[in-house]
Amino acid sequence: MLDQIEGRNPVVEALARRRRRVVRIWVDERAGADPRLERIASLARQAGVQVQGKPRRALDEKAEGRVHNGVIAWAEPLPQLTVAQLIDRAFASGSPPFFLLCAELAYEHNLGAILRSALGFGAHGVIVPTRRGAALSPVVQRVAMGAAEEIPVVRESFHSAAKHLQRAGIPLVAADLGGQSIGEADLRGPIALVMGGEGAGLSSSQRGRCDRVVSIPLEGELESLNVSVAAAVLMYEKHRQDRAEPS
Repeated sequence: MLDQIEGRNPVVEALARRRRRVVRIWVDERAGADPRLERIASLARQAGVQVQGKPRRALDEKAEGRVHNGVIAWAEPLPQLTVAQLIDRAFASGSPPFFLLCAELAYEHNLGAILRSALGFGAHGVIVPTRRGAALSPVVQRVAMGAAEEIPVVRESFHSAAKHLQRAGIPLVAADLGGQSIGEADLRGPIALVMGGEGAGLSSSQRGRCDRVVSIPLEGELESLNVSVAAAVLMYEKHRQDRAEPS
């Protein structure tokens, strides 16, 4: 079964990154001149992919998300990995393994935003639960802006993933209230940042499974941030620490 990719930027990214074969592309036959459409046409010619002009109504009927910007493509699915395979790939990359383990991630926009930040800050993969885990939908791919092509999304239960990570010597660092401030915590080296769900956060058993707990200091009487924002802050801090000059 082919993946459906919707929107000009996501289709450009899929063609340009060449992680999988794009099979066909539909474009609004009445679309005006646009550099991204020209880029799609050029990349499609290079890859031997047929671009078909279609009425806008046909694209509206096919679209699974709300925004397709006059372009829909179909591509081979991205590789499906297990957590064990993801760990092996990370060690083989030569850089310290760095993952996000999400206890729950139900909203597509949050997964898309997390993938985009994960690519920007050098993560090797995002792990979501088999249940209560958003799928890699056209909406996720549009929000991720190409990161979905690069950052593997693995679906595995929280406790199974945690077991594999800890057996591989990768500590689990939970983001939750009452933890050590991220400005004081050591986030260097191999790590799996553990994020709670959009509503309930981490359960006591999930928090207890982790090796350490860190918190983001906030002002304005806020207790927490949106999970995708919190993940971006934590990933940035790890990225900063990994690249800081040794004291």
